[in-house]
Amino acid sequence: MSDLRDLIVRWQRGWAVARALPVAENVGGALRVRCMQPGRDVEYVALDAGEDLASLTRLAGLVAGEDSVTWLTVPTTDPVEAASALVAAGLVVLKHSELLMTADLRRHPQNTPVAPYRLLTQVDPYGGDRVVTATVRHESGEVGARGTMGVTGTDAVADRIETIPAHRRRGLASTVMGALAGAAIDEGAEHGILVASEDGQRLYRTLGWRPVADVLIATTPGNTYPS
Repeated sequence: MSDLRDLIVRWQRGWAVARALPVAENVGGALRVRCMQPGRDVEYVALDAGEDLASLTRLAGLVAGEDSVTWLTVPTTDPVEAASALVAAGLVVLKHSELLMTADLRRHPQNTPVAPYRLLTQVDPYGGDRVVTATVRHESGEVGARGTMGVTGTDAVADRIETIPAHRRRGLASTVMGALAGAAIDEGAEHGILVASEDGQRLYRTLGWRPVADVLIATTPGNTYPS
C-alpha cells in the first residue's frame, strides 16, 4: 500500500467516526460510504488516483450508476490530470482547491479563549473509537466556534471546524483546534489528518499542518456542492 493510499484509508476511517457513519465498503480502488446527509447520500473516496488515473473512469461509472446523490472524492498529487480524467469520464468537478493535510498533534499549539468566551471539550465513545468535540461559547450562550475529531488508534481526524460569522477574527478556530488536539492526545492520538477547505487552509498552516495532496470533489451533472 502506498503512503498516500494508507493516509487516505486512515483519514476516511477517522472522518467516518467523527460523523458517526457506517464502515466504508472497499469496492476496489475506492471506499464507498453511505453518508446519509442532504445532498450527499453516498460518497466514493478514490484510493489510487495518484497512481492509476484509468481507475477514475471505472469509479465515474460507479458514481453514475447510483440511484441517489453521489460524490466522488479524489485525493491526488496530480490534480490537473485527475480533473481531466474525471471530466472525460462524464463527471463534473465541483471542488478543485481542497487539501489533504497532516500534523504532529504533540506539537500542536494550544490557547485559551479570550473573555467573554469559554471553552467546553467532550469525549464520547463510538464503538472502540472516540469522538472529541470542542465548543467555544460566548457568555450570552451563543456558539462562537466548534469542531470535531474522530480518534481511531493513534490517528485523529478533524472535521467540521466552524466559526460563526459574528464571532470571527477572535482566534476561536485556533482555540477549537488546540482543544481538539489536546483531548485527542489524551486519548492516545499522535497524528492529525484533515481535508481543508480553501477558507481553512491558511489557519491550518499557521498551526503547523502541512499539505500532502490535493483533493477534488466530483459528481454527476446536475448535482451541486451543498452549502
